Amino acid sequence: MSDWSKCPAVESVPGKVSGNWVFKGTRLPVYALFENLAEGATIYDFIEWFGGVDEAEVKAALEHVAQELRARASHAHPVG
Repeated sequence: MSDWSKCPAVESVPGKVSGNWVFKGTRLPVYALFENLAEGATIYDFIEWFGGVDEAEVKAALEHVAQELRARASHAHPVG
C-alpha cells in the first residue's frame, strides 16, 4: 500500500470524496489515474479528460508509486 501522505500532488481531506486521496484542489481520486492508465489512456488523455490536474501532478503521482516500488524491491530478499 502506498503512503500517499508523502506525495506533494495529492491530499486527503476528511469529508471530501469520503477521505479518498485526491489530486490537490480537486475532487478527482488518485485511483482514477491508474484505472484510466490500465484501460489504455495516456497521461495526456487523462489530463484532457479531467480538468484541474496538470502534467506535473500526474507525473508526481506516478513517480511516487515508482519510488515506493523501488524501495520495496531494494528491501526484498531473494527466496531460495
